[in-house]
Amino acid sequence: MAPDSASLKHKESYETLASLVQLDPSPIDTPEKELPLLPEDFSTSPPSRTSTSSLGLSSSGRGPIFYLTRIQRYSSYTFTFFAGLHLANTSLIPLVYRSVPYSEPFLLMTREIYQTPLTEPLLVGLPVIAHVLSGLTIRILRRNQNKKRYHGDANPSFWSPSSSKTLSPASRGHSRIWPEFSNIAASGYVFSVLLTSHVAMNRMLPLAVDGDSSNIGLAYVAHGFARHAPSAYTAYTLLLSIGVGHMVWGMARWLNLSPPANWKKITFDKPTRRRRRRAWWAIQATAVSLAALWAAGGLGVVARAGPAQGWLATVYNGIYELAGR
Repeated sequence: MAPDSASLKHKESYETLASLVQLDPSPIDTPEKELPLLPEDFSTSPPSRTSTSSLGLSSSGRGPIFYLTRIQRYSSYTFTFFAGLHLANTSLIPLVYRSVPYSEPFLLMTREIYQTPLTEPLLVGLPVIAHVLSGLTIRILRRNQNKKRYHGDANPSFWSPSSSKTLSPASRGHSRIWPEFSNIAASGYVFSVLLTSHVAMNRMLPLAVDGDSSNIGLAYVAHGFARHAPSAYTAYTLLLSIGVGHMVWGMARWLNLSPPANWKKITFDKPTRRRRRRAWWAIQATAVSLAALWAAGGLGVVARAGPAQGWLATVYNGIYELAGR
């Protein structure tokens, strides 16, 4: 039987609610689910299964976080398709042929798939922007939900006069407003910065100097390693390790294969703990293996090919000089 309004005004009920507000909100493993409504949200009528969300869609009670999570998820699938092609033409094919000149034609062929005026925005630009912006928006919406439920700022009646006097300002502000910042999210934001610099170096600067990037290929990358070896190796290593780690762990999260972020603290059952430990090591091993495979071709073959010669070296030097200004 649902409690009536009189029972909620009882002193012990207020003390219980106040004590719960002091607890830190625990992370949510299923981000597409909305937080449950507060008791006073049902004061008029229960939510309709065919209600319209704040996005203006017939959502059956689903809010914007549900749809933003779908955008974040499926945009990562699209970018993963591009990443697979990029892995093949920048690492696997050079690793097989052990030669940059022999590998260049394969790079040019795959470019016809993902570097056209239509496919490049659809496979690279828009998915990346949608993925980052949806993630940021979800964090802001979670923050607003946490503020309402755990601080009571949006609902002053949540605190009783007697209980609010017993709680210090420090206790009220103890709850975390922002959602927990997971390793996947942190690596994603760092990866977005590294990816932006990678696109600027390989796409934007050639467009600014030559008007197109038809001359940009594996030889251009090898020339950059020959000119700026320390910084090039550092940037490439960071791009590979953080990018591959984010994509592998993110995909495992979407497929429900990864353990919870704080599984070591919340898992007390030994069989469950062993299962989650095996899953953690399996995903970590996959990420390390994929990064090592990508580096084997990129750093082991392309980076050691040496500088370009002739007129092509002049073109590449002009681009890298503009980047150094």
